[in-house]
Amino acid sequence: MALIPVTILTGFLGSGKTTLLKRLLTEAHGQKIAVIENEFGEENIDNDILVSNTNEQIIQMSNGCVCCTIREDLRETLQLIAAKRRKGLLEFERVVIETTGLADPGPVAQTFFMDDEIAETYLLDAIVTLVDAKHANQQLDDRQEARRQVGFADQIFISKADLVSPEAVHALRHRLSHMNPRAPQKITHFGEVPLNEVFDLRGFNLNAKLDVDPDFLNEGASGHDKQDHKHDHDHDHGEHCDHPAHAHAHDHAHDHGHHHHHDDDVKSFVFRSELAFDPAKLEDFLGAIVNVYGPRMLRYKGVLNLRGTDRKVIFQGVHQLMGSDLGPEWGAEEVRQSKMVFIGIDLPKDILLQGLEQSLVKLTPST
Repeated sequence: MALIPVTILTGFLGSGKTTLLKRLLTEAHGQKIAVIENEFGEENIDNDILVSNTNEQIIQMSNGCVCCTIREDLRETLQLIAAKRRKGLLEFERVVIETTGLADPGPVAQTFFMDDEIAETYLLDAIVTLVDAKHANQQLDDRQEARRQVGFADQIFISKADLVSPEAVHALRHRLSHMNPRAPQKITHFGEVPLNEVFDLRGFNLNAKLDVDPDFLNEGASGHDKQDHKHDHDHDHGEHCDHPAHAHAHDHAHDHGHHHHHDDDVKSFVFRSELAFDPAKLEDFLGAIVNVYGPRMLRYKGVLNLRGTDRKVIFQGVHQLMGSDLGPEWGAEEVRQSKMVFIGIDLPKDILLQGLEQSLVKLTPST
């Protein structure tokens, strides 16, 4: 049976999550969607759609969608609706999880890679983040949770852009691209978003394509692009690496970095080299980095040129979970270039760059 795709919808209160969810739940788009909410409150969709004092945990919508609330934890809720689906009691084709306005999407995403039963039923497709243009700068300045949500995103929607000047929107987009250069940014009005920009984004699939905002890269010099920008990270987990057997998990307390006005602690940087990596050295270095800095590594991803193989190697990670897989062969005319993007919180850029450099196969012996 095909895995059920899951979209994580995140963003601060007022960013438009409710409006977008209402559209997903009520529009006649022909898809049956299960929406899992993990908060009740003034901004919540249940005021208009759900009866909050009902004893029923799962409500079937008139258009075939399903809405439920988390009374226990996410894992149990996912198992419950999957069991009902297998028994023919519920019908849905995909799941949308709305996080609370203050939530870190990382642990939600990790659920789909650390739990065998969940990984056998669901496939995490993407994290979609809504950003309120009117209040974004203040929220990003004040709350690390908002910066994390940007860093984790596969797709960013900017709402309420009509309430601020075009210059302010441009500045915000520039700021967001420094935090996360790989997430496309789109302006949205009142949740009017094409479904193909929300669903089936394949943000967690391992593939040989590494999307990074071209404007971000164009600002940099040759060699290591934008080394002066730290990073938000990119991350992908796919069908080949979403099994716990492929993950290295390490438990560490989260570090909360310092933040200065518009010098965000969530930053990104890109590493590129046409030299091949030594596989053993690179594995040892990345393993050590993830072991120490995993809680601060939001998303990271790379398409790698490894010595000893004619195929591209794709790796990606979320926090302490890292996976890799062999991709297609390098083309005969294709430049074999490794490219990696890291997004995280106050990551030690110098240590990362030095370690990656030292993991390369040098063309001549070092003196």
